[in-house]
Amino acid sequence: MTATTTVTPNAVLRVPPASPAAAAAYFGASLAFHADVSDVASALTAGGDPGFVVIDTRSNASWDQGHVPGAVHLPTALIAEQAEQLLAKAVPVVTYCWGPGCNGATRAALALAELGFQVKEMLGGFEYWAREGFAYETWEGPARREADPLTAPVDSDDCGC
Repeated sequence: MTATTTVTPNAVLRVPPASPAAAAAYFGASLAFHADVSDVASALTAGGDPGFVVIDTRSNASWDQGHVPGAVHLPTALIAEQAEQLLAKAVPVVTYCWGPGCNGATRAALALAELGFQVKEMLGGFEYWAREGFAYETWEGPARREADPLTAPVDSDDCGC
């Protein structure tokens, strides 16, 4: 009689991957809800109307510290009161907050969607905007940091994604 050995898969495969059809549905839906920093920056700097408006959902002090050029400042707590005066429902909205560790942009996106706005969340928030080397505005004027080589290509405008 031979003993059978049950091999426990590693943590990655302990839960099997979704079927290709389920994965396509999930990732397709994810792209309907999210935009990344470099795509937003590219659309904003291409010239002309990008077809969306960017909303900074942070406090006044955070806005002054740095924000995406051309963004509308609409803190999450003021969305219910001010969104319909500041935004057109026919124009998609892209929300951002501090960064991946903050869910403020998600809460803002939910509040806007509940008011009938088309909305996406900018992945990475202001942190990745600055870390990827895109220009931003502060209370003192324009600013820009060198691109962080862990978040953006050093010698190219295109990461190849």
